[in-house]
Amino acid sequence: MPRRKKKPEIVNEDEIEKIRKSLTKINIKLKKINLTEKQNQLLKIIFDSESKIIFISGPAGTSKTYVAIYGALQLYNMKNERGITYVRTIAESGEKSLGALPGEMAEKINPYMMPMNEKLDELLIPGQASIVKEKDIVKGMPVNYLRGASWRDEIVIADESQNFTFKELTTLMTRLGEGSKLIICGDPMQSDINGKSGFADMYRLFNDEESKAQGVHTFHFGAEDIMRSEILKFVITKIQSKK
Repeated sequence: MPRRKKKPEIVNEDEIEKIRKSLTKINIKLKKINLTEKQNQLLKIIFDSESKIIFISGPAGTSKTYVAIYGALQLYNMKNERGITYVRTIAESGEKSLGALPGEMAEKINPYMMPMNEKLDELLIPGQASIVKEKDIVKGMPVNYLRGASWRDEIVIADESQNFTFKELTTLMTRLGEGSKLIICGDPMQSDINGKSGFADMYRLFNDEESKAQGVHTFHFGAEDIMRSEILKFVITKIQSKK
């Protein structure tokens, strides 16, 4: 009796994406770094499987982006089917659309990837940063182009979020799907969008126990946590005392 031919299995797009990511899977090799007690507290929240969205507020030089990227790279090593997306706004350039800038999309985004690229060089052993970029483990995306996007099994870092409007932050947060984690870094003192920033309001909105119970956390670095230099610590403390 002739064998029946098996019907081909239908594989959905999510499964295809998981297979694609598993084929490009590598273990990222990070340098050994020393973190402060406060930085380790933040890292613990980032690693918590119950945390879904983390707002990180603090002045310049407090390692917001540094710890966020370090945590994201560690999470990638723990669960390799995840990718890392780095989100920035183009508001500080004075442009409203990347279409006004020369080059292909990757070339247009590249200048806004500079903080991420610098941190990759700081955190990874020599040669690893180029591998991470070649394997497309880290991708850049402007907040202005998020509508219609959705993230599944993704670690998303939104940087310089004091330059996001409340509406843009809402769009950002509503893109989050299953298995994803969103880390939102911002400094309310450095907004470039003339009083339209939604970061401080969004931070206050979710700074409560009800939000924490749902996996939405807030974390604050103060002037005393500045790591960049003593002069920056003095400047920020002086400015804050004027308020």
